[in-house]
Amino acid sequence: MNDSFDLPRNRVLIVDDDAELRALVSETLDRHGFVALEAGSVAEAEILLARYPIDLIILDIMMPHEDGLSFCKRLSHGPGPLILMMSALGGSADRIVGLEMGADGYLSKPCEPRELIAHVKAVLRRLPKHGSTTSEMVSVIEFAGWQLDLIGRYLRNPDGVVIDLSTSEFRLLRVMAERPKMVLTRDQLLEATRAHDFESYDRAIDIQISRLRRKLGQDGTRLIATVRNEGYQFAAAVVRR
Repeated sequence: MNDSFDLPRNRVLIVDDDAELRALVSETLDRHGFVALEAGSVAEAEILLARYPIDLIILDIMMPHEDGLSFCKRLSHGPGPLILMMSALGGSADRIVGLEMGADGYLSKPCEPRELIAHVKAVLRRLPKHGSTTSEMVSVIEFAGWQLDLIGRYLRNPDGVVIDLSTSEFRLLRVMAERPKMVLTRDQLLEATRAHDFESYDRAIDIQISRLRRKLGQDGTRLIATVRNEGYQFAAAVVRR
């Protein structure tokens, strides 16, 4: 679960109304091999998201018009880029709220450039491994009549109905379906699906598993089994196409 890999030229979108800070963050990212784009508002960010494939959004909370939390919540309802909150609101309650809204990581302002890059790399490890067989050759994972489309990033039930998954639910199901019959601990699932910042909310995986089981309907508990004192196991046989 601790796979390391060379990061490709990931596109990172900085969304912050502080132009000076955006420039500093953009310069730091450029120096470390990332492609940085900037937006001064949620409205500007949405234009760039429609125009370019974005891997990660570095998102401020306190902005005019629509704030970062609202934007994060909207993005988390469907497949989309990873989100690293970067805010002057650095209390534990603020971090938990941000992560519960769907952020993949949370960084307090001000921060050192090395800390920023470390958080960016940690969050980007949630992306499929560059060069992996699954990412490049497998487009659909089938199990018990269900289909998880890795390209379209959606789930189709045995009746052919598309089931809406949030970004975090899609990642969690994918991680488990790619490792059928393997018992995965909560820490391993956190590591594979989210940034380390979520450790402060240690029931996050249990809550996500519960939501995912509900999406899987009557098959939920059978497909995602609880292994007492160890973690969870994806119990279905899997076919990769």
